[in-house]
Amino acid sequence: MKLTGKTVFITGSSRGIGAQIALAFARHGSNLILNARHEIPEDLTEQIKKLGVKYQIILGDIANPADVASILTEIYQSNRQLDILINNAGITKDKLIIGMSTEDFEQVLKTNLIGAFDLTRQVLKKMYRQKSGVIINLASVVGLHGNLGQANYAASKAGLIGLTKTIAKEGALRNIRCNALAPGMIKSSMTEVLSEKVQQKMLKEIPLGRFGQPAEVADAALFLAENDYITGEVLTIDGGMTI
Repeated sequence: MKLTGKTVFITGSSRGIGAQIALAFARHGSNLILNARHEIPEDLTEQIKKLGVKYQIILGDIANPADVASILTEIYQSNRQLDILINNAGITKDKLIIGMSTEDFEQVLKTNLIGAFDLTRQVLKKMYRQKSGVIINLASVVGLHGNLGQANYAASKAGLIGLTKTIAKEGALRNIRCNALAPGMIKSSMTEVLSEKVQQKMLKEIPLGRFGQPAEVADAALFLAENDYITGEVLTIDGGMTI
């Protein structure tokens, strides 16, 4: 798929990986629909403006079905076609299983998995009519091998991987592709608060010896969007951590 002039909807695009994905697609000439629960930073929109592409901001929580309906209504009122959906929004509520409440578990699944499902289900209806479309889900290496204190997050990301493969099989009938990205340890506000001791322990598990950058995940998203013969795949961006 050539990305120039395509419309890309990115959930959770206010910062980190989501923001870098938005900038990467903008550099390739794509028009953007940015989403977050509260606000999109002005510095991000200023960078997008300089790239000369159209952008639209639609606030809302994808964990809320009413918000999802409102978001899509606003998108379809101003865009005849939605070419690429990137399910990036996600939250964490880390605790060991014995201390994790049902509410902790459900809240993470509502955003990371159920929200992505609800949004995708409705977007697919439009993509089916178009007979084209690309969906990219942001999973995690945690969804592949689990992680201490992240039963809810790991379950949500593992579920997202299963959802990806099913969408790929169903969507292929209408020329719709679906893939997942599984980042490892990526530099972010979450990794920055980790102690030096914890960071060094994690680095020992990464053959390349460093954390990844959000822009490197964004480059992988571009690759999956552009390659018309890749679907149903889970691409790890983890510096070799899962070897």
